Amino acid sequence: MDDGHSEGTADAASLSVTSRRRSARKGTKPPWLKVKMPGSPRYVKIKETARSLRLSTVCEEARCPNIGECWGGGTATFMVMGDTCTRGCRFCAVKTSRRPPPLDEDEPANIAATIREMDLDYVVITSVDRDDLPDGGAAHFAAVIAHTRKASPKTMLEVLIPDFAGQLDPLLTLLEAEPEVIAHNIETVRRLTHPVRDPRAGYDQSLDVLRTLKRIDPKRFTKSSIMVGLGETEDEVVACMEDLRAVDCDFLTVGQYLRPTPRHLDLVEYVTPEQFERYREIGEAMGFHYVASGPLVRSSYKAGEFFLRDFVRRRLDLDDVQAARAARAG
Repeated sequence: MDDGHSEGTADAASLSVTSRRRSARKGTKPPWLKVKMPGSPRYVKIKETARSLRLSTVCEEARCPNIGECWGGGTATFMVMGDTCTRGCRFCAVKTSRRPPPLDEDEPANIAATIREMDLDYVVITSVDRDDLPDGGAAHFAAVIAHTRKASPKTMLEVLIPDFAGQLDPLLTLLEAEPEVIAHNIETVRRLTHPVRDPRAGYDQSLDVLRTLKRIDPKRFTKSSIMVGLGETEDEVVACMEDLRAVDCDFLTVGQYLRPTPRHLDLVEYVTPEQFERYREIGEAMGFHYVASGPLVRSSYKAGEFFLRDFVRRRLDLDDVQAARAARAG
């Protein structure tokens, strides 16, 4: 064995990690995180439509770096129940308050109208946390789904939900509304759950949400997401993946944490594209049906891409389901 060569390789690897962490401290993004400013005609149209109907999108509120690509490609994630959260996760750019404004009763119909106007095939509906509401806003989610089913029967719906403080009834409400996919994000590895997430959130509570959904409706697809770059190790990320598979989570996304403002949680490291590819391979080997892993991936990144649409459609026999919905709507 060439000890000199091995030592040099190790030094280079160590320097690479040190360099990435130094860049993270300085806020200097590596080349693979640079994106073009949005401005395509479809992006502008979605933005104008959302504005005219007073809708919030998580794409804007969370300052997602993929907003131009996703909106330009016809994929959008709508955030319901306002733009003010009752929790204060240290990674999130959404504003917080203990007493957010009341729900907009017109919002479900407005979102449905937007989806119909944009002729979207796959839409993600997410929300802020609303711990001030008895059901956490589950009935409002269900109303959005019901209006969308009537306005656009062909549209497949994914809902990205909060933990509803561990309550069962809100999950039953969501399952009865029958979205194709129900997502709940575990966000980070067990060790870093606090201080990354609000004290009212919990690693095991998130696993319980996903476990309960599958226990009640084994055929319902579930999804979760992990952020990296917060100081976690590969072993911890793999352990988190294993925990998600243990509750039969179907889909997974892994993305780079980006610090929204200096007031938010410190970024520790920019994770390389090669490491993200490794996470994808590990996740697929574990049995996830679909793993999106990359520096710019977010929980709803390219939510409507062909693979996910096609996979869910085949498994749920959606052609027949949507035909029945269209008949009822008519």
